[in-house]
Amino acid sequence: MPAKRSPARRPTMKDIAQRAGVSESAVSFALNGRPGVSEVTRDRVRRVAEQLGWRPSTAARALSGEGAATVGLVVARPAETLGVDSFFLQLISGIQEVLAERHLGLLFQVLEGVDDECAVYRRWWAEHRVDGVLVVDPRTDDPRPGLLDELGLPAVVIGGAPDERHPGWSTVWADDAGAMASVVDRLYALGHRRITHIAGLPGLAHTERRIRTLRAEAGRRGLTEVRSVTTDYSDAQGAAVTRRVLESDAPPTALVYDNDVMALAGVAAATELGFSVPADVSVVSWEDSALCRMVKPWLSALSRDTVEFGRTAAQELTALLDGGPARTVRVPVPRLIERDSTGPCDAGAL
Repeated sequence: MPAKRSPARRPTMKDIAQRAGVSESAVSFALNGRPGVSEVTRDRVRRVAEQLGWRPSTAARALSGEGAATVGLVVARPAETLGVDSFFLQLISGIQEVLAERHLGLLFQVLEGVDDECAVYRRWWAEHRVDGVLVVDPRTDDPRPGLLDELGLPAVVIGGAPDERHPGWSTVWADDAGAMASVVDRLYALGHRRITHIAGLPGLAHTERRIRTLRAEAGRRGLTEVRSVTTDYSDAQGAAVTRRVLESDAPPTALVYDNDVMALAGVAAATELGFSVPADVSVVSWEDSALCRMVKPWLSALSRDTVEFGRTAAQELTALLDGGPARTVRVPVPRLIERDSTGPCDAGAL
């Protein structure tokens, strides 16, 4: 395990005063918009503060040395797709339960990309806004761990790799590989040989784990017509990909979707094309939710306690804030619940 790096030191008013060649009181007057300094001095102090990356602390607790009493969560996904994603609603519910018990606030922000997310972490750190962060959607090439290490912010990575060890953060992970293997095993037992996985965002660690597992399971069984297609998790792309693969010369007999919204859109698209579910094509949703039981046929789905997933992540972060060691914690493997959308493959379709 690598040695833990000392947190980077936040710039202070004293640093600004030394760099600008003025007194600390002059810096305070300049940065707080108070009279007592010339406009030339005020402009010079503000330029130096910007160069040093100084930000005012917005938390009184931080000023007293007691911490911000707040943890941060950034989700770098398009807001229009996040708004219909039941996974994050349930995850945040679980997180909030634990934080409320500890009288901790949750600072939540939705952004478009990881670069923006990193900028937010730097700003939160400089402004003493948060005591630690919850990190979602680990990437295969992820700049966030190195940044959080540099800043010294305690963190819990939700959905990280099980073999990832680091002294500064904990990992809470679900066995995506095991879950995908169970789906392929069941579909294979039902006679399906052409399986298409309509996946989520490319580059996400869990997306890549699912794709690799599907490929490995297909190879182990000698299946050559099994593939994954990535999307943005939206119903629009879920429907569009469904139409494309079902209109191919050799359409799949089973579809596995990475969330419930895409699965519902896929069923609607298949029906519009004249496919019957599950007589012509079986459907499995990765996430189970009430939506899976509001459509005909009811959707087979991988079920897990996402609220408990959130609770576990928040508990691990509060443990880090209390001075506990970083840990890797595994949550139960998502379980396949079979409903009406999966059935035996029609031999004539192969």
